[in-house]
Amino acid sequence: MSLTEQQRMELEAAAFRRLLKHLDDNKQVQNIDLMNLAGFCRNCLAKWYAAAAQDKGLAVDYEAAREIVYGMPYAQWKEKFQLPVTPQ
Repeated sequence: MSLTEQQRMELEAAAFRRLLKHLDDNKQVQNIDLMNLAGFCRNCLAKWYAAAAQDKGLAVDYEAAREIVYGMPYAQWKEKFQLPVTPQ
């Protein structure tokens, strides 16, 4: 199978949007769980997003990228969904 560059980018963008939706639908999964299991978390996605924007000369800072990834300001998400830290 051969994809054009545009098709590849559209598929990657759709897969990324689906990943964000999946994470949004599973807010009970904490970032530490993701880090322990997969080696990345929502914050990593936001950092990668901001870095990609910077590479393209676009003004999307880390906090703006976090809002895109979390679907709301990070402080709000943290207050609503982040569990207290435990010794484990």
